[in-house]
Amino acid sequence: MLSVSVTVKCDYCCYDHSIMRSEQPGLREITRQAVRTQITETANALFVERGYERTTIDDIAAAVGMSQRSVFRYFPSKEDIVVGKFDLVADGMLGILAARPIDEPVWLSLRRCFDLLVPYVDAPGKRDVAEPMQRIVFDTPHLLARYLEKLQRMQDAVVTALRERADERGEAYSVDDPTPRAIAAAAFGCLVAAQHSWLADDGRGSFATAIDRAMAAVGPYASSPAASAV
Repeated sequence: MLSVSVTVKCDYCCYDHSIMRSEQPGLREITRQAVRTQITETANALFVERGYERTTIDDIAAAVGMSQRSVFRYFPSKEDIVVGKFDLVADGMLGILAARPIDEPVWLSLRRCFDLLVPYVDAPGKRDVAEPMQRIVFDTPHLLARYLEKLQRMQDAVVTALRERADERGEAYSVDDPTPRAIAAAAFGCLVAAQHSWLADDGRGSFATAIDRAMAAVGPYASSPAASAV
């Protein structure tokens, strides 16, 4: 049976919601977030136990204690239970990027953006779900496609932010300058590489360390004078 406490944090998205939005949500939104959290946690447990493809919305609804129609009020599809969180993650990353010092090397600023993802994996109690769920995403073609689509949208938003940052520094990019897109693509490529590296070690190591290692491998190229001036 569904039981909701309105004091529950919004970690249906696996990250602290307070980082993602500057405004405080109202009681109705807090309640909605709590319900989404419970649906997601229940669904993830079923996905890990039974497999993603073998778990239906009816299964999730029954486990949570609501109707299928009610589940669809919170998530338009089963895929969105897994990857829908990344829309909020994009907002959080842009907020972190905007708060970084304008003269900070962009590669370091982007690394700090990825700190938003680390608690989902490295926080106590998260790893047992994070590891199999990440495998499910990578091993399920349509989920992987949706995930990469979300990452591309996040990357595009970061490119816009990097261009705005350069404008603020009085060093605007020309329309055809590939630098901000190349840097953003490299950073998000490192994020995906870190996820694969972490999974290759069966999730035993720190995800933060995996990100550091991946970004360090590209760092000498991304930290060139042109990149550092973003």
